[in-house]
Amino acid sequence: MPRLNVNIDHVATIRQARGGTEPDPVSAASLAELAGAKGIVVHLREDRRHAQVRDLEVLRKTVQTKLNMEMAPTNAMVNIAKKIKPEMATLVPEKRQELTTEGGLNVVKHFQKVKSTVNALKKAKIFVSLFIDPDLKQIEKSFETGAQMVEIHTGTYADAGSEKEREKELIKIEKAVDHALDIGLRVSAGHGLNYFNVEEVALIDGIEELNIGHSLISRAVLVGMDTAVRDMVVLCGE
Repeated sequence: MPRLNVNIDHVATIRQARGGTEPDPVSAASLAELAGAKGIVVHLREDRRHAQVRDLEVLRKTVQTKLNMEMAPTNAMVNIAKKIKPEMATLVPEKRQELTTEGGLNVVKHFQKVKSTVNALKKAKIFVSLFIDPDLKQIEKSFETGAQMVEIHTGTYADAGSEKEREKELIKIEKAVDHALDIGLRVSAGHGLNYFNVEEVALIDGIEELNIGHSLISRAVLVGMDTAVRDMVVLCGE
């Protein structure tokens, strides 16, 4: 069964709404780990809309499990990653106007840029994953970049408007996972997963990790981080 990694971006989103210091995403990360999370995920965006560089610097000193830095494949982000030294970096697409990450990284289209970013991160001894759609061509190109893992984008599955559509998307994810494993990639999954749709994805053989943020933080606002994480851990099958 997959391990649960908690994305704490939206704790920082609440903090940034007032420009103050509360709530503290570092404290949220510690509570998530104590409740059973096996990793902490933070997306440092170009516009710094939620997480800040200082958050990553402090998290690097306090995270006891694994720190996964989500980042766009840019030289500026590579330089920050080299300084922070997270155990893992996940390359994601990024647009200033989007509310959240919309779709996976187009590795086919941006192959050389992605490959050079992967190489730079690996030279810094950072494990690299690519956030991609469940598309076989994208998986093959991801392998060619030298990345060690792919994170399968589950957003389309999560947003499916009918049972038939959801089943169709789940099959795509299953095929993508199988293909990635067949060619030697490790696999995680995430985006849009919540307390009502995560179990079917968690049952797919070969997915090592599930990265979940918005739905978990939303529940934590109401019931607390400890309960929100423990409930999700159960649904992930741990």
